[in-house]
This record gives sequence, structure tokens and C-alpha cells, in this order.
Amino acid sequence: MQLIRSSDYGFWLLSQGSHIHLVNNYLPEGRAEDFHLQGKKGMVIGELDRQPLWLVEEQPNDTRAYFDLRDQLYLPERTFNLLNRGVELNHFFKTHQFCGKCGDKTMQTEDEWAVQCTNEECNYRTYPVICPSIIVAIRRGKEILLANHRRHAPKYGKGGMYTTLAGFVEVGESFEQTIHREVFEETGIKVKNIRYFGSQPWAFPNSQMVGFLADYESGEIRLQEEEIADAKWFRYDEPYPEFPEKGTIARALIEATLQLCAEYQDK
Repeated sequence: MQLIRSSDYGFWLLSQGSHIHLVNNYLPEGRAEDFHLQGKKGMVIGELDRQPLWLVEEQPNDTRAYFDLRDQLYLPERTFNLLNRGVELNHFFKTHQFCGKCGDKTMQTEDEWAVQCTNEECNYRTYPVICPSIIVAIRRGKEILLANHRRHAPKYGKGGMYTTLAGFVEVGESFEQTIHREVFEETGIKVKNIRYFGSQPWAFPNSQMVGFLADYESGEIRLQEEEIADAKWFRYDEPYPEFPEKGTIARALIEATLQLCAEYQDK
């Protein structure tokens, strides 16, 4: 990052954790001095509406109004992804101030998004950490398997939101192996015909959601109760439970699977 000059112009992304600063629901746009940002550290991380998008180094004691990044899911995909980039970069810089190899202080590099050890005998360079997580929608004929995760219960109350299954990829696993493991661990179901659907950066704090469609192979629902409060098969033409927000890859997977359910012909 560089010192921001008074005359620097563009959109300004300030973050605190996974929250971003907004003015009347928009990123502030203008000269740095309009928002008292001169002298702080920042860098351009992309372009928004043909103007530079500046990421400002996280200000932990800043008293401006900050809002949850999740509330911006309605934005165009490219815009939401840019905001994810900024939030993840600030998380990376904040959590990698010391070298993981020798423990000395790090500094941000000028040629790429990375930090490098200041110890000349070490010079270890570290890049932003991205944690891949699979997310999968499972179809059985005209039905979709949806789960009520325990982490949703406090927010959504009784019943709550039902969504797809997901889990982090472990060391030495392929995405497909993770799908088989996670689905079986959480529901006792085995799946087949796994196909890639799409992906979504998810800066909470540094995930990459990799989405798949899959078909039911065998098994009866058996819950991993510490993770899953409930899981059910839902027909495409019957009342649905509450779904994830529009803009999430989970919602896109559900809608794509419901369409497949509607087109399925019993043999």
C-alpha cells in the first residue's frame, strides 16, 4: 500500500472485518480529502464504474458507519466480488504482519498482493490465503435434499432456513472426495454424477465456495446432530421452506436443482 494523497480520486473501500463503510448505501466516491483519508495507507484494487476502487488499510478505531458485506448480495456479481477482494486483502494484511517461517516483521510487496519477510536471510513471501469449500445440491428424481444447519437457528428461529450442504476441503482431498465425505458425514447419503456448477468468493473471512450438482445414489437420512438440526427431501411442486438470500451460490444451486426436478421424467 502507499500513502494516500489529498487529490487521489475514486471509490473508497474501508472495511472492519467483514463489514464495509457505506454512505446512503453506496461506497463513498470523491477525492481522498473529502473523506479525510489523506495520509492513510491504500491501494487501487480494481475499477468500479470507470473509476479506481481504492482499498484503505483497516482502521480499527474508525467511527464511521459500517455494514455487513452479506447485505450487498443484491449488487452485480462483479461488484460484489470486488468488495470481497478488498475485505479479504485487508484480512490478509492484518493477520500476516509477522513471518510464519522465522517470526520477523513482514512488509507488503510492491509487485503483487503479498507480504515478504523483512529478514534478508529469510525473505519468505506469503500470498493471500483462500480456503476452498464445496457446496452441493442433491437431487433424487423430483426431490431436492435440503438441510437446516444449527448455525442458522439463532438467526432464523424455529424451523429456520433450509439450504444445501457444504464443507471445507481437507488437505489431500479432491473436491469430489470432499463432497462424498461431507454429504455422508452430515446426512448418511451417498451421491453420484457430480458436476461442477460455479463458484463464489466468500470473504467470511477468506473462503472460496465451489458449487456442484449431484444425484442421490443410496442411503437414508441420518443426521450429524452437532452440525445439522434437520434434513428433508422436498418436492419441487410442494411448499418450500425458507431459502438462502438471492445472490448466494446456495440459492443459485437450489433454483437450478428445482428446475431439474421439474423437468425430470419418471421412468
